[in-house]
Amino acid sequence: MTGCDIELFDVADFPAAGTVPDIPNIGKDIRDLTAEDLRGFDAVVHLAALSNDPLGQLKPGLTNSINHLGAVHVAECAKAAGIERFLFASSCSNYGKAGEGFVDETSVLNPQTEYGESKVRAEQSLSRLADDRFTPVFLRFATAYGASPRLRLDIVLNNLVAHALTSGKILLQSDGTPWRPIVHVEDMARSFLVMLDQPAEVVRAEAFNICRTDNNYQIRDIAKIVADAVPGAELAFAEGASPDSRSYRVSSAKIEKAVPGFALKWTAQSGAEQLYAAAKDFGLKPEHLTGRNFIRLKQLEALIEQGALDDEFRLKAA
Repeated sequence: MTGCDIELFDVADFPAAGTVPDIPNIGKDIRDLTAEDLRGFDAVVHLAALSNDPLGQLKPGLTNSINHLGAVHVAECAKAAGIERFLFASSCSNYGKAGEGFVDETSVLNPQTEYGESKVRAEQSLSRLADDRFTPVFLRFATAYGASPRLRLDIVLNNLVAHALTSGKILLQSDGTPWRPIVHVEDMARSFLVMLDQPAEVVRAEAFNICRTDNNYQIRDIAKIVADAVPGAELAFAEGASPDSRSYRVSSAKIEKAVPGFALKWTAQSGAEQLYAAAKDFGLKPEHLTGRNFIRLKQLEALIEQGALDDEFRLKAA
């Protein structure tokens, strides 16, 4: 195994969830990779992206450049290098505003943000590269949660647990009515491993929702789960909290049929309990919710202020 990471977020050190594996790292921006960099590998697992809406708002258009065109560039390099399997981390954000009913992989895509649009475009472009020698697969992940050595506190369950622990309040940024499917980071990793082994004719240019059908929640229900996991925490609404147009409930039936016996292990309850225990052991403090360590936007803003990134968010030479 070899990574390709420019380590923009190496400040997110959370030893309470383990250590970051020491693996070889190509260390290039994905937009600068070449086929030669990838020659000799059997598969590519493509995770690189501006990972949420606030990051994209720092510079409009850059999300598409990285998440869509950058992914296509890596795939073209992989194909030229003779790599057969390309697993792409897509998103259930593709469904956007989907109403109350469940959506599946055949449902109309209705992204509401630049992030969601970039993932839809990437799937479309990568599909056109598919042939009998190259198999792109699209894993549409639900919203991530869970403790990890590179912790994020800018995702819903993690954020609510952090607020509950550090302030005693479960702070909702919306009115709590939107639906979200959620998935633990460990289950995300397991799904990649499973998809590496599936027959090409079953998964080529196919999208799969990575979630559990019973792990779709309204945000207010996630808040109640957090309240059960964090002693003494009380529900509160952020000032100016309003409805969120993004709301979708996602079915996991397709992957369950395509990969018999595959099931995600974690639930919101077990994840909230894990996060609470790890954050308490770490000594999480209120400043961690506004600082650069665990908030991706704050880290990028700090790097920009330091002059470490250029206008395209490439690292400047030291």
